[in-house]
Amino acid sequence: MTISSIFLVALFSLIYGNAVLPIEATHHVYNLQSLSTYSSKQPYRTAYHFQPLKNWINDPNGPLWYGGLYHMFYQYNPKGAVWGNIVWAHSVSEDLVNWRPLDHAISPSQPADINGCWSGSATILPGGKPAMLYTGIDPNKHQVQNLAIPKNMSDPLLREWVKSPKNPLMAPTIANKINSSSFRDPTTAWLGKDGYWRVLIGSKTNTRGEAIMYKSKNFVNWVQAKYPLHSAEGTGMWECPDFYPVLNKIPFAFGLDTSVNGNDVRHVLKVSLDDTKHDHYLIGSYDTAKDNFIPDKGFEDNKSVLRYDYGKYYASKTFFDDGKNRRILLGWVNESSSVADDIKKGWSGIHTIPRAIWLHKSGKQLVQWPVVEIEKLRMNPVYWPAKKVKGGELLQVAGVNAVQSDVEISFEVNEIGKAEVLDHWIDPQILCSRKGAAVKGAVGPFGLLVFASQGLKEYTAVFFRIFKYQHQNLVLMCSDQSRSSLNKDNDMTTYGTFLDVDPLHEKLSLRTLIDHSVVESFGGEGKACITARVYPTLAINDKAKLYAFNYGTTAVKITRLSAWSMKKAKDN
Repeated sequence: MTISSIFLVALFSLIYGNAVLPIEATHHVYNLQSLSTYSSKQPYRTAYHFQPLKNWINDPNGPLWYGGLYHMFYQYNPKGAVWGNIVWAHSVSEDLVNWRPLDHAISPSQPADINGCWSGSATILPGGKPAMLYTGIDPNKHQVQNLAIPKNMSDPLLREWVKSPKNPLMAPTIANKINSSSFRDPTTAWLGKDGYWRVLIGSKTNTRGEAIMYKSKNFVNWVQAKYPLHSAEGTGMWECPDFYPVLNKIPFAFGLDTSVNGNDVRHVLKVSLDDTKHDHYLIGSYDTAKDNFIPDKGFEDNKSVLRYDYGKYYASKTFFDDGKNRRILLGWVNESSSVADDIKKGWSGIHTIPRAIWLHKSGKQLVQWPVVEIEKLRMNPVYWPAKKVKGGELLQVAGVNAVQSDVEISFEVNEIGKAEVLDHWIDPQILCSRKGAAVKGAVGPFGLLVFASQGLKEYTAVFFRIFKYQHQNLVLMCSDQSRSSLNKDNDMTTYGTFLDVDPLHEKLSLRTLIDHSVVESFGGEGKACITARVYPTLAINDKAKLYAFNYGTTAVKITRLSAWSMKKAKDN
């Protein structure tokens, strides 16, 4: 046995109390800082969203707070702007806004991950020790689960990681009847009162999506539970599952460690559906005796299945920020440009602004809001007094960088009697497509036009429209990309959702983060989120304009508008 092998065995034995294990393979590390930098003057490159210097990025992996720093790991292709050659890249931050790149943390090196190091999660073990469970692709192209830990626990940057010589720790076999091509993306593990760790792996059996559970006493030797934590017929592959507790009492916004449970706790199960490429979540109860999750409403109720984000958003992951006692949500936003355009610009993919996430006081849904740290980038504020906006009126928001800004606006609606009537239920995204910003209505559309060109040949509209449905007022929130670009090679899908607010008794609030090629919008103080990627050809740099508008026949009142230009973050 070599000295390095003895070191690895001793290290894992010390941390996990195991005896001698097989030898680990060599771990090759790429140097991210040696990569050349593409010009930040590209019109579509973001200024304050997370993205690496170049190449392909997708899922956030293993985020955690450790040693006074936030650590972001992410799926990355060091060789190009398309998916492939996947490693875990690594960046650190003091504030979730400004990021410093480090060498890659996990790259193919063992038989258990020789064909790729796919998504996974961080767990903080007793004593504050981080551990990563992640999916590797073995020589047979089977998906298996592996473990890596920091080589030096005293290094706050966690620059070097070593893999368990016992990898893979979990693998599909004929005996466990797990599909070897549908077994991936382990969650953060949680510790039960019985002393066993539990972790979920996304999978499917035929068309039934599943969150397969494994248990372990020492975090190395894992045994499959008899039943999944939860499953649902017809949902397909469950990627990137996430399972965590939320506080069901004041203060709702407080986050909880993943292992916490109790009378004042509900649980959230999130899955990324491979068939739809959307992130859905269920709120419910966790039966610890049966290791079973019972959702308040399940996937069979299509109208009630909630999403984190109703736009372009996938493969999200949360972590508990014990430094500020909150749960943080991170998500991947793919491009809407063509592959040829991605290769030309040399990069593909960004992450959304980190969001604090908590249970709404109603208990019916989650609330999301950009982390407060992003506000340190605000500058040159513009404030409007309350003003009435007549039907058909368009008001320019001057004095703000229209391609790099943060805008908060609230509307008051006093006349709803003439609202359009919906005689049957319709998918809100389809409704937004049919009733876009250019379609004048009775009460709405009203909201913001962003990335707008002179003469409005290009614009992206984020707006509200009010309907009557079964004698109730129904608020539709849309992000309309149908006129966002003259480049028809782009995906210009329009997105939408219904917003759970009472427009007669609540302000209709909208916060929109605008950043060169991304529009993140938060309606109803974070009850609904829509993220869009847009690539205008005319409305770029100083040619872009920002407007508030009302294209309905009924006047509305802007009760508040606050807008800021945003400074550029030190982002990789």
